[in-house]
Amino acid sequence: MSALYIHIPLCLSRCFYCDFYSTTGLDKKELLLDGICKEINLRKDYLKGETIHTIYFGGGTPSLLLAKEIERVLGEVFKTFDCRPEEITLEANPDDLSSDYIQSLRKTPINRISIGIQSFQDSDLKQMNRRHTASQAINAVRACQSAGLDNISIDLIYGLPNQTLKQWEKNLQIAVDLQVPHISAYHLTYEKGTEFFKKWKRGNISPVEESLSETMFNKLRTILKENGLQQYEISNFAKPGMKSKHNSSYWNDVPYIGLGPSAHSYNGISRQWNVSDINIYLEAIEKGTLFYETEELDKNTRYNDFIITSLRTMAGIEVALMKFKFGDKLSTYCLQNAKTFIDRHLLELKEGRLYLTEKGIFISDGIMAELLWVD
Repeated sequence: MSALYIHIPLCLSRCFYCDFYSTTGLDKKELLLDGICKEINLRKDYLKGETIHTIYFGGGTPSLLLAKEIERVLGEVFKTFDCRPEEITLEANPDDLSSDYIQSLRKTPINRISIGIQSFQDSDLKQMNRRHTASQAINAVRACQSAGLDNISIDLIYGLPNQTLKQWEKNLQIAVDLQVPHISAYHLTYEKGTEFFKKWKRGNISPVEESLSETMFNKLRTILKENGLQQYEISNFAKPGMKSKHNSSYWNDVPYIGLGPSAHSYNGISRQWNVSDINIYLEAIEKGTLFYETEELDKNTRYNDFIITSLRTMAGIEVALMKFKFGDKLSTYCLQNAKTFIDRHLLELKEGRLYLTEKGIFISDGIMAELLWVD
């Protein structure tokens, strides 16, 4: 079992929080699609015959692709790999989701839509440099539902400069009123190189206070739980049966292949990532080669990955599995370092699993750091 990610690094404008590789403008779209189709064949042996069970178009802005372009890429995928996909997701901007576009998607194998809403407040959208409005966001969700494309996830961001708790609560209320079955909610981070990072360093904006961040996070968990969305990973909430199968692959150590500029791949023993430059990527593909870097994963690195991905989920760390995978030394190290957090009720060891507690979830990064092996 494996997963496939297709990176479409095309955007019409650059959001101020985003540090993913992308390029503005569509002049290279056709060349990009040619390149991805050629890469599919160049990478046909990477998964060693594993069956692909999820496919994800991410970006960038994959909704800039026409339905026929999506079908072209998927046709090459189905021809080259053993594919039995349970879930095929397309990330989309709200303003791309016209009724006509949604109807065209319904004729493709796409069966899940992930809408980058980020906020239902026009003031938030403007300061993030999003190209849609609040009303377009609401209309996009409703249009998908009306067309029968109801396996919908939406992205929201909180902790924005000057954002109030009341505004965040309003965003959450609109989301639950729309009855979307999956919500991914992320606290704003000031990633180096982004416009928000530059504004922060210039003193034009300030991060929200930690106490407000914690209150916003707790409000997120409470409101969504009250409305039937279960938290299954730190930033992800779903109604029963509606978890993201693709993203769960990353957290459950499933091999995956990434296609397109900057896309990452993982086969259990190494990680690869394509060059984050569409021109260099296309030049290499044209020569019948790939331009990527590789990191071979030793046992300690794989242990660290296991800790980070497992502890992010509500399933936690299965201690017996950790011991089987990494041996007595590393599993003992983990449990010894965890004891301090267990005593402080930030971690809980129950029925052979190590979990973050309600208190521990908000400071999860710091807890994980203490469990990682440092050479």
